[in-house]
Amino acid sequence: MKKILLLLLLTCGTFLHAATGCLLVQSGDMNVTWRAYKTFAKLGVDGQFTAVKYTPIAKEGKNFKALFVGSTVSIDSTKISTGNPDRDDTLVRMFFKKLKNPTIKAKIVSITSDAHVRGKPRTGVMQTTITFNDKSIGIPMKFHYEKGHLQANGTIDLFDFEAKVPLTTINKSCYDLHGGKTWNDVNIGFSTTIEATLCNAKIKSRTELENK
Repeated sequence: MKKILLLLLLTCGTFLHAATGCLLVQSGDMNVTWRAYKTFAKLGVDGQFTAVKYTPIAKEGKNFKALFVGSTVSIDSTKISTGNPDRDDTLVRMFFKKLKNPTIKAKIVSITSDAHVRGKPRTGVMQTTITFNDKSIGIPMKFHYEKGHLQANGTIDLFDFEAKVPLTTINKSCYDLHGGKTWNDVNIGFSTTIEATLCNAKIKSRTELENK
């Protein structure tokens, strides 16, 4: 009897890990950001794409795979914000408009979750395919999910995407401001809000508990 009571307390306290059914719902916009680097001290310059078209494979699902794998995003790279209008104009004219195609596309092709530790954020890797400068490359992005907020981050090398010419153009245009150095590695990220709903714990029967 004591064993049964203990199991009931444990299962109620953890929302019955195996028997709980939660529905994940993406409730926020998809925000896409980047951090480029300048000067030999590698100072970061943060920016955000402001014209992002996200096409979800589903707006709700039982897990991240159901919610994200197969989802795509299309970005107009000429619409950006760095908090400095003059810098925005320079980046658009001297870099993004120098690309073969100003549209950036991405697709989430798989998700691998790390073993979850109770009380800790959920983490893992989203494998994406990014098409930039008309070249497609697989890019892994580490994700972090906590308190309804999902953040994923990865790194691209502009040389891998054959963007040496646009990079050289922006480096020449901003030579003094960049101290003669504009880096080819760029951190990219996306974030959104995910709500867990319908998390109703279903108490197992006494017989099931006794058979544990």
